Formats: sequence, C-alpha cells, structure tokens
Amino acid sequence: MVEAVGRARGLERIDAGKRLTVWSKHAERMELRVFDRGDPDWLRTSIPMQRHGDVFVVETDALPTGTPYALGVDGPVGPWHAFDWSRNALPPHARGVVRTPHGQHRATVIDPAFDWGDTASPSIPLDRQVIYEAHVKGFTKLSPHMPAELRGTYAGLAHPSTIAYLKDLGVTTVQLLPVHLFASEQRLIQQGRVNYWGYNTLSFFAPHSAYASRRAQFDGTGGVLREFKGMVRLLHEAGLQVYLDVVYNHTAEEGAGGPPSSLRLIDNASYYRVADDGSMIDYTGCGNTVDFSVPAAQDLVIDSLAYWHREMGVDGFRFDLAPVLGRGADGAFDPGHPLLHRILAEPELAAATMIAEPWDVGPDGWRTGSFPAGFSEWNDRFRDTARQFWLSDLRSFRHGGEGSTGVGPLAHAVSGSAGLFAHQRGPLESVNLITAHDGFTLSDLTRYDRKHNEANGEDGRDGADDNRSYNHGIEGRSDDVGVQLDRRRSMRNLLGTLLVSAGVPMLTMGDEFGRTQRGNNNAYCHDSALTWMRWDRSDWQEAFLAQTRRLLQLRREHPALRPLWYGQSGQRVAGSSRLEWCNTAGEPMTIDDWDHSHERTMQLLAESTPLDEPYSRVLVIFHGSPRDTLVQTPAPDGATALELLWDSAADHHGDEQVSPGARVTVSAMSMRVYAVHGLPAAGEPEATVMVLRTPPSPPAVEGDAEVEVEAATPARGAQS
Repeated sequence: MVEAVGRARGLERIDAGKRLTVWSKHAERMELRVFDRGDPDWLRTSIPMQRHGDVFVVETDALPTGTPYALGVDGPVGPWHAFDWSRNALPPHARGVVRTPHGQHRATVIDPAFDWGDTASPSIPLDRQVIYEAHVKGFTKLSPHMPAELRGTYAGLAHPSTIAYLKDLGVTTVQLLPVHLFASEQRLIQQGRVNYWGYNTLSFFAPHSAYASRRAQFDGTGGVLREFKGMVRLLHEAGLQVYLDVVYNHTAEEGAGGPPSSLRLIDNASYYRVADDGSMIDYTGCGNTVDFSVPAAQDLVIDSLAYWHREMGVDGFRFDLAPVLGRGADGAFDPGHPLLHRILAEPELAAATMIAEPWDVGPDGWRTGSFPAGFSEWNDRFRDTARQFWLSDLRSFRHGGEGSTGVGPLAHAVSGSAGLFAHQRGPLESVNLITAHDGFTLSDLTRYDRKHNEANGEDGRDGADDNRSYNHGIEGRSDDVGVQLDRRRSMRNLLGTLLVSAGVPMLTMGDEFGRTQRGNNNAYCHDSALTWMRWDRSDWQEAFLAQTRRLLQLRREHPALRPLWYGQSGQRVAGSSRLEWCNTAGEPMTIDDWDHSHERTMQLLAESTPLDEPYSRVLVIFHGSPRDTLVQTPAPDGATALELLWDSAADHHGDEQVSPGARVTVSAMSMRVYAVHGLPAAGEPEATVMVLRTPPSPPAVEGDAEVEVEAATPARGAQS
C-alpha cells in the first residue's frame, strides 16, 4: 500500500526504488507508462497510480536511470477538460526529457550527480551588478575562438574565450534567455520557422537539450544536465553570476487546437484559466495562461525555482510577463498574491535575486513599480525617458521643432525613479535598460525610424511601433560620415545615461559594440546570422567597445553612481549618495529650470556616503540641445580639481582637468563625466549621515528641495 503524500513533487528516490507523485483535481484515473530505453515509442509496461486526495502516487523499481516514462490520464468529458487516455502526458516535474522518433516527448530518469568542487556562487552586492542579457546559442554560434562542436552550446558559453570576453567587458551577471526546454509554435513550424528566443516552455525543470553539445545530447542519463551545471560552475569560478529568464505564465500547449503534451492532459481546468464556455483566457498573447490562483500551479513554480537554484546553481531569475504570477481567481493583479509572497519567503530561495518583467497583456497589465519589495523590476519608464531625451527630441530639433521634455524626467530616471518605486524598496529594485532582446538593438535605435519585420511572416503586425528611435536622416545603413558620427554619439549618450544612473543596469548582447538586426525589432523567429553575435568587428565597433569598457570601469570605481537608498525626510542612512542638481551657471536648479521643456542642460554632482568602498565624488553634465553650450561647473566644498573621465562627444577617453567653478564648452547633444578630487573641509562624510538633493518625480517636478534619507531594510540581493 502506497503511503499518502502531502503534495506532488514529481519523481523521488525511495528505498524501494522511485516514487512518482502527480497532482490533478479532476482526473479519475492515472497510470505510469514505462517505455523502452532504446525505443521511447515502445511501451514496455503500465502501472496504475493510487489516488490520495488530489495527488496520484506510484512506487516502483521499474525506473532505473535512463528509462523513458510518461503518464496516462483519464477524466470527465466537458468544455473545460482535455483528458485523453490515448495520449502520453509529460509529468510536470520531469528533470530530463527526450524526444521520440515520432515527435512525442517522454520524461527520462536522469543521474543528478555532479562534482561542484569547492565552487561557490559569487557574492556580488546588487549595487555592483551589471547584467548582460544573452542568448545561449546566439552568443557563441559565430565565435572563431572555440572548436566548432562547442559553438552555440552551454559549453561554448563557458569556454575560456567567452569568459575572458565577459570579464574584460566588465559585466558581473549573465542573464540567459529561456533555457527551460521549449518548443516552436505550430504556426512557426508550418511556416518553416522556429522559436529562437525560447518563450514557449515545454518543461519547467528540464534544460533545453538543443543548447548542449552533440555528445551531451546523446547521453540519456543526464548529459545535458551535466553540461549545464558545468557551464554554471565555470562561470562561478570566474566570478560571474548566472540568471535565467523563466517563462511560467504560459506553456507550449498554446490555445484552442494547440498540441496537448502535459498540463492540459493532466488537468486543463485547474492549471489554466478557462472561460465558462471552455475557451482559453489569454493574458499572455500566447494562447493560454497558467492559473496561479490554484495552489498546485504555485507549487510547480516554487519547486522549479528551488530546483534551478539549489541543484543547478542559478543565482537569480527574471520572470517573463510577471503580472500573470500575481493574478487572483478574479484575474486581477494583487501585489500581495500568495505566489509572489511564497517566492520571496521560500527559505531555499533566500539568496536568489528576483526580477519581474512588470507587464502582461491582461486587464490593467502595466504594473511597473507595483511589485512587492524584494522584486527588482525592468524599468520601461527609464528606457522610454532616455530614448525620448536623446533620440525623439533630437529628431524634433532636426525638423524645426522643440524637445517635448526638459531635464526633469531625465533627472528622475537617472536618480533611481523614486516616484515609481516605493521608498522602502530603493533604487536597486529598478533594473535600468535601453534595449532588451525584444525591440531594436542599440545601434538600430539610431538607424531606423520604423521597424522592418517583413521577414517574420506576420505582415508587419508584430513588434512595437512606438520605438522612440531616430535614423538621423537616413533610414538604415548609410555611408555618409556625418550621419555615422551622429549615430555613434547618440549611442554613447544612451549607453552613458544607462551606466551613470542609480539602479541595476542591463546591457543586451552585442550592444557593447553596436550589433545590428537590420531594423527587425522582433526577431524571435530567426535562428540565423541576423540574431547571432558577430565576433569580427570594424574599427568603429572596436572603438565603441572600448567606450563601453570605460563606462563600466567608471561605474565600478565610483560608488557615488550606485546609491543603495532613496531620500526621505526626517531620517539618515549610510550607503547612499548626496545628489545636487545644478544649472548651466553652476547654481542649484530652480523650479523654472525643472519645469521648462526648453531647458536641456543640467549638472549632477553625486557624493557617496561609503559603507565599505572608498569615498567618491562625480560630476555628470547632461546637455540635450542641438547647439554647443558654455557651462560653469559647480565648486563643491573642498574640491581641488575636476578630471574629465569621459565625454560622449569624443571617440576616446577624456584627459582634461579643470578647476572647480571653471567654464567649459559642452558639445551639442552630449554628456560628460568628471571625477571631483579633494575632500570636503570636514573630511569624508560619516557613514551614518547622508543628504539627498533631488527633484521629485514628474509631472510635479520641484527642483530645489533638500531632504534627508530614511534607514530601511536592504533589498533582496543588495548585501554580500
């Protein structure tokens, strides 16, 4: 007699062999189907599973390592249900999955053993992290620095040449596009296309086998698993963190008529959001939506996250379409949703970083700033503000118009988007980005006014239309030297804004040197040279790469650019920066300076209040006008000199040094970064005191307000 179990946990080892547990509220019977190791289409035996509440259980010695297996599930007939005893269902907790010659999938028993040695996860405080979003295959598929059989694989990503590139660049954290086992949508298959990005999950636990080397793929005992773990170990040994982009909001079973493979066959009515007439409720744009008001669906996410963190060594997770995870039974988003709380409260996940993509396509789906403390969020408002200031407004100037915004919104974004995130969360819960995998690349933002997605086969319907890009007068590639130089300056302005801003910056693979996708802003279905990163670079790309390295170095060396906290009246705290905003005269910004859209120049003087890093002061000048301007720099207390560290108007590092209060000419549409040498008269500020001078968030921008900073609980991941 099989003992009762608390909840389903998939396949577990027991003294008598293996125990398999599967949850289904509506199923009437379930069986374990064991297939032949040499031919996973050949059913060797079937074993009935016993029901204990809503959990079906079987204990057996028929599942040695390497054995393929699946489920047979039967239940009631009706519009909400999709039970089909003739089909083989993939168990939701399957750690290994193989594909049969007839195109079905089977779970397989894997050997989880792996030697991690003495390797530990790198302990990198959140304020010092720089995320690099990359595609496992696309990153190294064209690399000439490794054997051909490793290109585009987990092993290739951990090759010494790849690691050396990442370390030399200066990023700290590699965030991988989905590596959960995924499948291409039926529509794409019929068109002869593929799902390249991977946002179509087939299994929440198994790594995508096509990203493993051929040798590992043919090792049915867990070769893919071991190659993935080996990748993580080598990246960790190099001091690099690994984050995963995870897709729990929907699955590869698609909408009506989609291919049933797992949850739909096990309990469609419970795992998915289903309307009264049986149609699928779609808050994802992908045909189905997992229903996280159901505790069993929540359990799957918690178990999956804990497995990838504990067993696979993953350091953090970015949740695709994260509002879906916080929608209750009524479909409304709730920041206090049990699943969001469980993710943050789960002891096994205490050391993991959590990042939300804070929007979906459901009702009231734009939720930036609405997630609970402990989640960082992709900050689309930062992205849009930076693009508007440096690109959209420049287009307006070039066509005889005026900029639509002044410096107030940019100051709000640069200082950590305090009006968007609650004070107790702090700037580190803003993941700042200019680009991501979806949308234009950094280079294409300066080359194209409109998307060019004709090759996607959707007649131009796909991809965003509001890109806030500017082609600088010519659509696409140009041999005009003036246009080329203008574009590169705009790219440097965007990159510089990203890397001097409070928050956690994210770079997209290839943006560090100006990769193009020829105007395609939704290249999800292109597994080709269009989306793979090139490793041969032109002279201007090498120069731009050097600029990226330089900016990352400046961010590392100057904690004043990386504050931990916002300001709040009546309190004091260490670990933040004193920010003073000055106009072109070097005087504090006034309300008129903040409010008028014609005012396009501001100076940011950032002074750190160090916890465990050297004291630093930095001056950043932002000039968003199409004409050069004369700026008088501020003269901070105790400053002896201002050393130019970087100028976006130049293709090389600056080497100018001026006196505090000096007048300098700033080129049109450019920014400068100075190191402020010398200490205040009272010496370095005490680590317990900090004053923040910052404009409140738009639309009510009030410039000349000085407030003090609140002591608060650090954000998850912010401490060593």
